[in-house]
Amino acid sequence: QVRLVESGGSVVQAGGSLRLSCAVSGLSLDRLAIGWFRQIPGKEREGRNGLSCVANSNSDGSSYEVDDVKGRFNIYRDDARNMVYLQMNNLKPEDTARYFCAADISLAATLLSAEYDYWGRGTQVTVSS
Repeated sequence: QVRLVESGGSVVQAGGSLRLSCAVSGLSLDRLAIGWFRQIPGKEREGRNGLSCVANSNSDGSSYEVDDVKGRFNIYRDDARNMVYLQMNNLKPEDTARYFCAADISLAATLLSAEYDYWGRGTQVTVSS
């Protein structure tokens, strides 16, 4: 059983930075595709529970960030510690959301929440203007 625990969410002013952490246990990180998703407040009832992927990482560590956050967010791994991080810079009020780490026993990560079998409980990020 893969277990994921997120941390690092906080209240921050626009333009600030945060680093979210995802502690992975139960399986070696190099066997997992990882995605960071966010759920915007009020959009929980939209398709896929309002979850949208902001970044993902294949099992080999190669990564992808979606256009909305490209150049501001960066996903990276520490395989030795079984940790995945989401570095978020130049935060904007529209980045306010609950952020979730998700895992799939797969080589390749996708943007689709339905493809991920394991989820953490999330961590809240609030960006004030």
